[in-house]
Amino acid sequence: MGADDVRAVELAVSHQGELNSLRTWLGLAAIEDMEVRRVPGAPVLGEQGTSDVLSVVAGSTGLVAAIKVLPQYLRAKRSDVSVTVSVRGKTLTVDARNVEEVMPILERLLDD
Repeated sequence: MGADDVRAVELAVSHQGELNSLRTWLGLAAIEDMEVRRVPGAPVLGEQGTSDVLSVVAGSTGLVAAIKVLPQYLRAKRSDVSVTVSVRGKTLTVDARNVEEVMPILERLLDD
């Protein structure tokens, strides 16, 4: 994977206690050349603190494969768990109710 092929997304979970669970799901996917790190989230104006996020770095096909793990992860969790995905300054929130609508959008963002 060349340096030009490397891309990154950030994944935030609505319930901070689920972050390690999502990291485990991504690890079980065994995606080649993918690195998943837990990093501090960026604060929004007016916030006093932030929650950690997962930074996922891989080639474009690896990121698409990582994103495709989200539907199974969300369906296995409580109905109120959601994952916010940040891709190149764009943010989308995926949950079990909207996964069929949002996944194609995420995949297009990663293909660009």
